Amino acid sequence: MPPRRSYDQYCSAARALDLVGDRWTLLIVRELLAGPRRYTDLHADLPGVSTDVLASRLKDMERDGLATRRRLPPPGVASVYELTARGAALLPVLQALGRWGEGELGERRPTDAVRAHWFALPLLRALDGRGVVEVRLEEGEFHVRAGAEEGPAYGDGPAPGEADARLVMDSATCAAVGRGELALADAVRSGRVTVSGDGPLAKALREG
Repeated sequence: MPPRRSYDQYCSAARALDLVGDRWTLLIVRELLAGPRRYTDLHADLPGVSTDVLASRLKDMERDGLATRRRLPPPGVASVYELTARGAALLPVLQALGRWGEGELGERRPTDAVRAHWFALPLLRALDGRGVVEVRLEEGEFHVRAGAEEGPAYGDGPAPGEADARLVMDSATCAAVGRGELALADAVRSGRVTVSGDGPLAKALREG
């Protein structure tokens, strides 16, 4: 592979951008924070990226120790990409970047793509306690692991196994909660969020 481009500046921010500053890299990290993903799944959830650019970024991430590729065991026949510990350590970076960019969202444009699990990282900031929370929006379902110290921070689709709590809301409410404009407890009390589940986390969410 050709040598990685560098800013050639003795600065930790510049060194970090040497690795993740290219277009699409941090969004690939966002997708892989959900756990191992096949190339085709990554391409489907990164609308606008070309196959050549996606393949190039994944190779760069492998070379730089941010991601690895492995073959699924039988009967699986595909390869999946997953973050290394160093790649997963970018979670708070993406959360901080998302918080910084919230003021740029405004109203959703007709050309804006959206996936349900893109709401996961902001929502994680609003959840207290520990456990798996399944969320249903009109765009689909995702689950988050509140208080998780290791492993995927969230995942697309229903939670594997039993969730500690299930939330149903619309995407506008989820976005407002994630931005801190609406407290989750207030959203539950007003009926904008429906909580189900019998565990302590579900009870705490219902009681606020």
